[in-house]
Amino acid sequence: MQAATKKKVHNYSAGPCVLPQEVFEQAAQGVLDLDGSGLSILEISHRSKPFEAVMDKAQALVKELLDVPEGYSVLFLQGGASLGFHMTALNFLRPNGKAAYANTGEWAGRAIKDAQLEGTVEVVASSEDKNFSYIPKGFIIPSDADYFHFTSNNTIFGTQFKAFPKSPVPMVCDMSSDIFSRPVNVGDFAMIYAGAQKNMGPAGTTVYIVRNDALGRTGRKLSKILDLKNHADKGSMYNTPPVFAVYVSMLTLDWMKRMGGVAEMEQRNNAKAELLYGAVDRLPLFKGTTAVEDRSPMNATFVLEDSTLEPSFDAMWKEAGINGLRGHRSVGGYRASMYNALPIESVQVLVNVMEQFAKKHG
Repeated sequence: MQAATKKKVHNYSAGPCVLPQEVFEQAAQGVLDLDGSGLSILEISHRSKPFEAVMDKAQALVKELLDVPEGYSVLFLQGGASLGFHMTALNFLRPNGKAAYANTGEWAGRAIKDAQLEGTVEVVASSEDKNFSYIPKGFIIPSDADYFHFTSNNTIFGTQFKAFPKSPVPMVCDMSSDIFSRPVNVGDFAMIYAGAQKNMGPAGTTVYIVRNDALGRTGRKLSKILDLKNHADKGSMYNTPPVFAVYVSMLTLDWMKRMGGVAEMEQRNNAKAELLYGAVDRLPLFKGTTAVEDRSPMNATFVLEDSTLEPSFDAMWKEAGINGLRGHRSVGGYRASMYNALPIESVQVLVNVMEQFAKKHG
């Protein structure tokens, strides 16, 4: 019996999200037999030589793709960036110290709340006054803070820091939704952390890129599982790592390298963003929701000028094989998440639908 032809789906999900087709195929083979070992990646010991090679390669690829300087550790841990919010405070905030934060959206706000559980937090910048539709600029980071934390890209509201702040204190960044989408000067940061499920792999692991000499300086006595210095000392193998998520992340990082690295990803992402935002601005039935200069190439947010037409638009894009286009439940509207593995052909399909819709209802 001939297998049914797989329908082409254009996946705009904000995460877990689109990954390269060849990575799916490699991962599927690894589930059956990892590199001829006779064992599945799902059952192999995390202390075995084959998995140690996977972890080593994944860490090495992060360092290569982001040009990570000497003196940094790359960790693959669990708990998502949500656990990273709390671990940041535990590992960088002294019990009697102060942390500085920028509040640019839902996830930045959650990071602030977690840090407040451990000490004093000063919110030095916020865009809450306009429903997080822009990135604050020109703010001052206090020199007496233990660290400054911000979120580089705001998945829900569709804004991105185009230039990173200059900080007089150690800088920590949650890059969950735009890591590996553009070059980054890692040496400017004490720590970068990011959930895998946007540009790097499936849900289940979080990458931490942390400067070793920034750890173990708060005087806090931490549980080993929450101590980043312990994880760095143990080579990210203190406890059983999320084996499959690390494996698929390694495959995705290797795909990025073969495609031309982070610089190539940036060019592709900019081309996709220009195509979609061009349609949003050109077609009168659509309206962007963020400041133009702060628009994210990862998550493009927009609405219909006439919300009563949403059912008609929804039917058209679903018929075209588009998935995951509705905005976050907290804001509504539409959000097109265009991560590294989304081809520009999928963006063209969406633009075609928007043009057809505008012609029909304009």
